Amino acid sequence: MEDFNRRFSVTPRSNNDAHRLLLLKNHLAQTLTWQETRIISKNLSIQFKNVVCQIQTDRPTYALRKAKVTVCLSADENVAILYKGKELAYTIFKKQAKQSEILSSKDLDRKVDKVRKQYKPAADHPWCTGFSTSLSGPKADISTLSK
Repeated sequence: MEDFNRRFSVTPRSNNDAHRLLLLKNHLAQTLTWQETRIISKNLSIQFKNVVCQIQTDRPTYALRKAKVTVCLSADENVAILYKGKELAYTIFKKQAKQSEILSSKDLDRKVDKVRKQYKPAADHPWCTGFSTSLSGPKADISTLSK
């Protein structure tokens, strides 16, 4: 550690401490989240990470339609929906199915060939045994078969 400090340390231009104190109004846990903006639909739902969240409210439904909300995802995967700085209650309405990946036309044939397995019929399948060429009974002639 001393060697590292000796090689890479620099003296500051000023001894003034530029850190600010953390106030009670600053919510550190909320500040350190991944935040995205969403617009609430007519049925009071939003979509985030392939999950449809239904907003639960006592207000009239028209009050929150088309409102901008902030979706906060914390490091421990907790989701909070904020409207004007206040957290909204929600329920998970529907988890959407995973969509298939988009392939270029060049990779499509290779991908299909990997998925598709050639069908090989069983050894006792009629197509594998071939057709029987002999007729049962005495040796037949075409003239005797027609009647």
